[in-house]
Amino acid sequence: MKAGAEALHMAIIVLALMLMFAQPAGAEPFTPGQGLDQRMIAEVTGAALAFMAPRTLEAIPTGQLTIWGLRGLTTLDQRLVASLSDRQLDLSLSGRMLLARPPPMADPAAWGDAVAQLSRTAWDVSEAVRHAGTEGVLHSFFDELFNHLDPYSRYASPQEAAQEQARRNGSAGLGLDIARNGPGFTVRAVLPGSPAAQAGIKPGETLSAIDGLQISGADLAAVSALLAGPEDSRVSLTLRGAGRSERVIDLVRAVLTPVTVFSQRQGDLLVIRITGFARDTAELLAREITRGVNTSKPPKGLVLDLRDNRGGLLRQAVSAAQTLAPLGLIAITAGRAPDATHEYRANGSDLAHGLPVVLVVDGRTASAAEVLAAALSDQRRAVVVGSATLGKGLVQTILPLPNGGALSLTWSRVLAPLGWPLQALGVLPQVCTSLGEDALRHNLAELALGRQPMARPLTRSRTARAPMPPAEILEIRNACPASEGRDSDMAAAKFLIDTPMAYETALITPPPAP
Repeated sequence: MKAGAEALHMAIIVLALMLMFAQPAGAEPFTPGQGLDQRMIAEVTGAALAFMAPRTLEAIPTGQLTIWGLRGLTTLDQRLVASLSDRQLDLSLSGRMLLARPPPMADPAAWGDAVAQLSRTAWDVSEAVRHAGTEGVLHSFFDELFNHLDPYSRYASPQEAAQEQARRNGSAGLGLDIARNGPGFTVRAVLPGSPAAQAGIKPGETLSAIDGLQISGADLAAVSALLAGPEDSRVSLTLRGAGRSERVIDLVRAVLTPVTVFSQRQGDLLVIRITGFARDTAELLAREITRGVNTSKPPKGLVLDLRDNRGGLLRQAVSAAQTLAPLGLIAITAGRAPDATHEYRANGSDLAHGLPVVLVVDGRTASAAEVLAAALSDQRRAVVVGSATLGKGLVQTILPLPNGGALSLTWSRVLAPLGWPLQALGVLPQVCTSLGEDALRHNLAELALGRQPMARPLTRSRTARAPMPPAEILEIRNACPASEGRDSDMAAAKFLIDTPMAYETALITPPPAP
């Protein structure tokens, strides 16, 4: 009896051991290096390092860039640590040396080979690294590297790069431009020929639900994301027009050619909304200004609405400024690479024939849109109304990579015509609307009397020079805190155009610092 029990006990132990070490059905034993595309890691990182070496804003040795990137292995597996000294590049696991080799010379391709070698070593000992896959290893490498540079340099995987290219060439949507109106949302413009236009949706209608989901109080970006989607996918919109009952419309998303300029006559004003800066934005803007100004009843003034404009192509912003600016400097880009440093100047054409111009901005106005606002403000060609803008004054250049991915690298800073930096500081408006209705009424009244309430902070902003302490940047921006656009923006713009004294006073531009 006892012998039988012992035999049964032993059989259970043997079975447990067999189950512990058994491979799942169809699985093969792990082979070192299996599944890792070591050659692709070497080619991608080598090409990236060669591209970055002469172009980063500050000169950084290739070895330093590499070791920053190799710390991505630690983010995948905290036991892994890569380190670099004058004589050795090594990788350890929980303090145990796995690989030690001499560091490469200055050749970026050799550094790429070293990255691949350390990645292979990490792959062979770490399940977490293998779980990430080749693409995960590359992502972690670039994520850690760019953490040491700036917020805008980034790596895009082949799939992400293809999606971004598709967005530049045209994306699926409905052809609606929406704006916040209190807690709700209003159709601001409809793209001609789009699914929304074909369904009879008109500007001014209120959008209350998407696919039955109430959107009151939602974030504008979240609502815009709900409107977008794959080509040929369906979506239902709940809308209400002026004096009309609520209706539900079913639409099919379609690929749309990017349109970034929407023009509308509002009484005596020509209002042109620019949603971004794509390849034909300046051309479309010039067409709408010419068409809107050269009529039997010209407008009293022009309003360019740049709220929620996240930017785009720098040269398009420069060309847009050239449609209105007199002769003079529009922007300066400064970087280490010869191609990154440039002065952009206006050619003297003014398609609006001297009409008053007001630029409306908010806290989401960024990048190329800030370049346009800064140029026309510094040139005394426009008054900027709204709140402090985002403050993205860095320019990226793009490198296609051997794996089909892409590298976006910051390689220059943007300076306004008077020499102040756009990065972090942003554009401080001449007329602030983010301090409340009472403050706005007071400021407009002061402008009408020939006094500029924003004179002191504007002087600090326009005479600022990089580099700037964060505390100083914050203090300047606090004079008109960043906020979302509001109805009072357009009311202030109309007041300025209707009140020449207020407009002229607001145009005051502080002199540059000596």
